[in-house]
Amino acid sequence: MSESEAIFDRSCRACPRLAEFLDEVNGRYPDYYCRPVPPFGAADARFLIVGLAPGMHGANRSGRPFTGDHAGILLYQMLHKYGFSTRDHSEAVDDGLALVDCRITNAVKCLPPDNKPVGAEINTCNAYLANELKALPQDAVVMALGGIAHRAIVKAMGLRQVEFKFGHAALHDMGRFRMLDSYHCSRYNTNTGRLTEAMFDGIFAEARELLDK
Repeated sequence: MSESEAIFDRSCRACPRLAEFLDEVNGRYPDYYCRPVPPFGAADARFLIVGLAPGMHGANRSGRPFTGDHAGILLYQMLHKYGFSTRDHSEAVDDGLALVDCRITNAVKCLPPDNKPVGAEINTCNAYLANELKALPQDAVVMALGGIAHRAIVKAMGLRQVEFKFGHAALHDMGRFRMLDSYHCSRYNTNTGRLTEAMFDGIFAEARELLDK
């Protein structure tokens, strides 16, 4: 795979602020992964989940998306319930968990300060996401966790943002695939009730139905 076709670069340091922050965090937590976090799951999976970015004590620690922090608890429960995962919780990269016809990635592959990447960082990382979306099988389903992931997907497809508005449970025809929006399963959203378990369950039920048709 050429550099222009890459979906991930473990050695990427294209965003100075993120690279410096990873170095700083690695100094404080030398046992943490502290590098760009790779996508998790088979390359030919029909279901792609796109999150925002690695969490400080989650994916940035473990090296697997949504593993080791609060945001992954509900996500992996739903993945297992609807047949996309062999286990209902993700502990570490060597815990034996496998995804089934599913892949998890992030709009930004590196940990951002305060969990907030800036626009330039999202744009720099967008080429990786674009290549990942191009590699999806026909009629795949892509779940966007939150507005930033949603907008990153629209940008990666070269489409106009104004024509694809984010909304929880909104379904968008992106041509080669369908995009299903959900509020992010962050601690803040679940603790405040912005995203309830029932709401998230409904999103996964729809994704399962779309793929099974």
